[in-house]
Amino acid sequence: MRYSQLFPKTQKEAPRGAEAENHKLLVRAGFIDQLMAGSFTLLPLGFRVVEKIKQIIREELNTTGAQEMLMPLMHPREIWNETGRWESAKEVMYQFKKDNKEFALSFTHEEIIVDLIRKHNIKLSDFPLKLYHFSTKFRHELRAKSGILRGREFLMKDLYSAHLTEDDMYKYYNDVTSAYLKIFKRIGLDVKVVEASGGVFTDKNSHEFQVLSSVGEDTIFYCDTCDFAQNDEIAKVKVGDKCPNCDGKILTSKAIEVGNIFPLGTKYSEKMGALYTDEKGNQMPVWLASYGIGPTRTLGTLVEVYNDEKGIIWPKSVSPFEVHLVHIEDPSTEETAEKVYNTLVENKVDVLWDDRKDASAGEKFATADLIGIPIRLVVSKRTEGKIEFKTRNSEKEELLSLEEVLEKLK
Repeated sequence: MRYSQLFPKTQKEAPRGAEAENHKLLVRAGFIDQLMAGSFTLLPLGFRVVEKIKQIIREELNTTGAQEMLMPLMHPREIWNETGRWESAKEVMYQFKKDNKEFALSFTHEEIIVDLIRKHNIKLSDFPLKLYHFSTKFRHELRAKSGILRGREFLMKDLYSAHLTEDDMYKYYNDVTSAYLKIFKRIGLDVKVVEASGGVFTDKNSHEFQVLSSVGEDTIFYCDTCDFAQNDEIAKVKVGDKCPNCDGKILTSKAIEVGNIFPLGTKYSEKMGALYTDEKGNQMPVWLASYGIGPTRTLGTLVEVYNDEKGIIWPKSVSPFEVHLVHIEDPSTEETAEKVYNTLVENKVDVLWDDRKDASAGEKFATADLIGIPIRLVVSKRTEGKIEFKTRNSEKEELLSLEEVLEKLK
C-alpha cells in the first residue's frame, strides 16, 4: 500500500474534547473517526487491525467446535417480552416504533439464539450447540466519553452454547475460558480472569477478562501470587487481605474489561420454551451460556497499553501492516525504493510505503512513529544502497541488504 493513496492522512492535533489516549491517538493516526458521542467509523487502518483481532478470535473459537453465523440487528418487541427484558433492560436498549409495531436494536442476542434453537427439531445427538457471530451492538451508554472503549454502537463477538446438562455447560465454559486466554495472549494483552456479577444477563456469577490500566472504569481486587480476582461489585476481600486461595496478598487496580462469559443456566430456555426430549420422554430445558469479546474495545485497549510520547506501538500480531517503508526523497534513490517495495510485496510482506514527494524526512518519521507499525525500513542517500532497519520500540538501527531484510522479516 502506498501512503499517498491511503485515506485519511495523519493529523497533528488531537480532536477537541478527547480525554482518553486511545481517542487522541487513534484519531490522529487515522484509524477511527467520530461521528457523534459513542459512534465511530473504522477507517482503513483501524479496519485492518480489527480484522486481525477478529481472525485470531475466529481461529481459537473454531478449535472448540464453534460455528460462525450472523444474526439480525433489529428485533421485534414480542421476542423480548417473552423473557421480560423489554421492560427490565429498557434503560440500555434502543427501542422504537414504526408502522404501529415496536422494535429494538440489538444490545445482545440471547433471545434470538434461543428462538433459533426452539425453531429447529434438534436431536439429542446435536448437542452441544456452539454458535457465534461478529455483529454491531447498540447500548444507551450515558458515559460515552472514553473514545472507542465505551461506545453506544460497537462491534461485538458473541458466542452462545446450548447443552443438555449443567455439567456439560460448565465443561465448555472452561474450554472457552482457556480459548480466551489464548486469544488475548496472541493479541498481546495480559488479562486477569475476574469473578463478577451477571448484571442484566444472568442471576449467576460471571467472569470478566480485565486488563490492568489506570484509565479503566472497573475496579478489581486480585492476588499478587495466584489467579484469584474479583470485581469490586461482588468483592469479599479488601486491599492487604490474605488471599482466600493462597498465602498471597490482595492488591487493587483500575482495569478495562475486554471480554466476559456468562453461565445463563435454564433462565432463557424455560421462559421461551427451548426444550428437548430426554431418553425417558421428559421435556427438559436447554442449558445455555454466552461469551463476549469486543474487537473495537480491544482496539482501544491495545492503544492504551501500547503507546509512548510519539504515538502507537502495535503488537506484531495485530499491526495494520508488517512494515513501514520510508523513502527519503532523492532522485538517486527512487529506483532503489521502488525495487525494495516491489520485492517486499512479491515476498508477501504486508507493507505501507511512505512514497510522498512533498514531505520532509522529519514528517515521514513522525508519521511512522504515530501510526506505530512494528518495523520501519528507510531508503535514503545516506544508507548508500542498503536499508535502515529499526523496530518501533527501539532506538537501535541496522544497515542491511535487501536479502538480509527479507531473512530478518521471516
